[in-house]
Amino acid sequence: MIDYVKGKITELNPSEMTVETYGIGYKILISLQTFSSFEGKSEVTVYIHHYLREDEELFYGFSTKDERELFRLLIGVSGIGAATARMMLSSLSSDEIRNAIIAEDIARIKSIKGIGVKSAQRLILELKDKIVKGGGADTSGIFNRTDNAITEEAVTALILLGFPKATVQKTVLSILKDSPDISLESLIKEALKKL
Repeated sequence: MIDYVKGKITELNPSEMTVETYGIGYKILISLQTFSSFEGKSEVTVYIHHYLREDEELFYGFSTKDERELFRLLIGVSGIGAATARMMLSSLSSDEIRNAIIAEDIARIKSIKGIGVKSAQRLILELKDKIVKGGGADTSGIFNRTDNAITEEAVTALILLGFPKATVQKTVLSILKDSPDISLESLIKEALKKL
């Protein structure tokens, strides 16, 4: 299975790109979010979702693992295919999609082309609990610190204050990237400023 492709962009448009690595050009379908983050760059790392059916094989590419995780969560909902999930990620940011599902904002979700009322309700029904628990977000780096106790305590404290787990984890992760040796108290204070 291909996790990512790293190489030179040879073609880039709002719906697809070609990345050349070691003389091979990979045609990759992308969202508008990914297009925006790659615009103006020549060397990139694209996180891949390999879509394989009996009659087609496609690569869906994402600029972040976070966007790929949300894509995978979306296509797990019955009636939401890869094309619809890519349309969702092109219409709204990953955080906007998560927040709309958590807030049960049917109007916001159905404003996306290809999503009707029933699909919006199904998305909320099937994904709300998963997203609140941190599903569909890249949390691989959050507990890689040597001092896991501080990280876990901070996340738990912020969740108990009523913040959604996915948002808390993402915020704590971004703070830890900038300040890996931060104290528990400072970590919570910084997170509260950003949440």
